[in-house]
Amino acid sequence: MNSISRRAFLLASSAAAGTLAFSTFPALAVDPVESASLKAMVDSGELPPINERLPKNPLVYTPTDRPGQQGGTWNHALVGGGSMSMMFRYQAYEPLLRFTPTWDGVEPNVAESYEVSEDSTEYTFHLREGHKWSDGAPFTTEDIRFWYEDIYTDEQVTGGIQGFWQVNGEVGKLEVIDETTFKVTFVAPNGFFAQQIAWANQDQMTRAPSHYLKKYHIKYNPDAEALAAEEGFDSWIAMFQKKHGLVPDDNVYFLNSVDRPVLTAWMFSIAPGDDTEKVVAVRNPYYHKIDTEGTQLPYFDEVYYQMVADPEVLLLKTLQGEIDMMDQYIATPTNKPVLFDGQEAGNYHFYTLKESAANVMVFQLNLNHTDPVKNELFNNKQFRQALSVAVDRQALIDAVFVGQGSPAQPSIVEGDPLYNERLAKQFTEYDPDQANAMLDEILPEKDGEGYRLDKNGNRLTIIFEIDQARSTFLDMMQLALPQFQAVGIDAQMRTMDRSLWETRVRNGRDYDATCHQFGANSGVAAMLDARYFVPFNSNALYAPGWNLYYRDPENPDAIEPPAEVKTQQERYKKLLQTGDQDQQRALMAEILENAADLFMNFGVSLPPDGYGVVKNNMVNTMDTMPNSFGWPTPAPSRPEQFFKT
Repeated sequence: MNSISRRAFLLASSAAAGTLAFSTFPALAVDPVESASLKAMVDSGELPPINERLPKNPLVYTPTDRPGQQGGTWNHALVGGGSMSMMFRYQAYEPLLRFTPTWDGVEPNVAESYEVSEDSTEYTFHLREGHKWSDGAPFTTEDIRFWYEDIYTDEQVTGGIQGFWQVNGEVGKLEVIDETTFKVTFVAPNGFFAQQIAWANQDQMTRAPSHYLKKYHIKYNPDAEALAAEEGFDSWIAMFQKKHGLVPDDNVYFLNSVDRPVLTAWMFSIAPGDDTEKVVAVRNPYYHKIDTEGTQLPYFDEVYYQMVADPEVLLLKTLQGEIDMMDQYIATPTNKPVLFDGQEAGNYHFYTLKESAANVMVFQLNLNHTDPVKNELFNNKQFRQALSVAVDRQALIDAVFVGQGSPAQPSIVEGDPLYNERLAKQFTEYDPDQANAMLDEILPEKDGEGYRLDKNGNRLTIIFEIDQARSTFLDMMQLALPQFQAVGIDAQMRTMDRSLWETRVRNGRDYDATCHQFGANSGVAAMLDARYFVPFNSNALYAPGWNLYYRDPENPDAIEPPAEVKTQQERYKKLLQTGDQDQQRALMAEILENAADLFMNFGVSLPPDGYGVVKNNMVNTMDTMPNSFGWPTPAPSRPEQFFKT
């Protein structure tokens, strides 16, 4: 286990070990300095002075390298129409608690402090007195109450119950104590609640400006239906969900959202969907963070995103020096020599990404397929095992990752206390003869071209639907498809824009198979993102109905899993409840052992360390970072304190 993962594992449950109060930042020792870019607005009376915009106790950062100066533009990019979820990595990671830059625990962020009871059933949060939304309205526990009562637990508008808010099927109870203090109480221990709040895209409590949203909610505005009709919506519910961004697709949350107040460092002046060529975010004048010299963050005046069509265009722009920092989509092994040669011309250098993913690519058959014939076949474990040994992993590793890596299933990295050799290595040896023998027992009949026939006598065709922006997936699939075909499986690939992939795969059921990556390979990250070991959220793309059953068993689209999978889900719920570190490790070890039995998906290789590129004049970035969506790289490295010289 690398040092980052080890510290995360050891400290993950520290908040649950007793009643803890956190005060991890230096006190403000100097007067805040007015932003030069906002001074004219202050002088004209359009904005109040900085002392009136900041909370009474702003969060004081000691910058990574050195204090900077305000101004300039962070030049960035978004790929295609479906990469809006990348915003959580760049500018929208602002939860109550956030992961530390080194991923060795969580720390207060929007919250000023928090406490956890000894038995992990009560979490008390203290907000910052005088904290304001980006439009200057107060941010208080009323916003928390509104989110909890009128969004999260309001069955008319909710986007669904978040699993980490539930223990034994009961949602945690919210108690508002005063304007800045609230408590969440659970019926039994919820040992990972603090870490779950810090996980990417689980910060809904800080995304509900009640003063803005109440006019769209029927409870507060009796004329909400008329307003909805006036604005072109079918109902007030549809209007409210749009105004809040309360949708299952992360990409839609950011669309046309200029008017929605935020707590983030930057706020949109041109939001996604407003323009086809660019997205622009400008500094939030009420942002609650400041550096040790009194300069309000963020340092950058704006973030400018170019909208690019595909990774090849992004690569070209990076080589030309148009992008200040990037690893997603372009930092592939095959691109590394090109990017290395372009360092001088592009005025950038490399940083290291410590890979935390469970695999470089995971093959996922849809175990809840709407076609009963394919559903039965895909749920045959021997069929999945046969496909696994049909893959020449070393050929894929050599061709796509320049020989870096070794054959492995989605699993835990060797050296981690949770490592399970059977889970990692079973059915990874390339053996087409064994694959054919196993398949002959299941699908013995073939057509004239040698492709296997299903039980109805039809050629078995499996279409893998792939996000076209993931170039390593496309390269690996080009090699894997003929390997599947060589054992009689008519495997095909259908590529599509990320937004369509999100609709068809992450939020749909009518697909044969897909491939993806992420998950986690060590420590607490593997416990929180166990997607390949247990179907518990929408990232378990191999079981859309089962993962919905875990979250919301009464949902009409939920599918009750078979007993062994249901037991795995119950075991995972028990893991998330406990605050005892030894019990966590024991339960996770059981989950991994049973995941090896279930063999629900199969992969290629545990990932080697990755890389990214950053302009030479960017300051306060990290030379080495974890690479994860849960630790939404690079957001916990604190982009609000990046600046350029």
